[in-house]
Amino acid sequence: HGKMHKSTDSKSVRGDFDMTIENNDKWINLEEAADYLSVNKDTIRNWIRKDTGIPAHKIGKLWKFKKSELDDWVKSGKSANI
Repeated sequence: HGKMHKSTDSKSVRGDFDMTIENNDKWINLEEAADYLSVNKDTIRNWIRKDTGIPAHKIGKLWKFKKSELDDWVKSGKSANI
């Protein structure tokens, strides 16, 4: 029984880790990106227009973002030069 319990534990830890990665890498819309970065939607639109390097992808008429790319953009320091 102890052995079985141990394997369940390691599985659930790995499962949580996978979920985090997945959640960070799903496409989010402009509103969610603004919320994620704690800024206004218009601010995001301005950043896209000013070519600040913000990782925005146009899908049809909509801008889409990935949280992981936004994280990298902020960590890279590019977001500090706006």
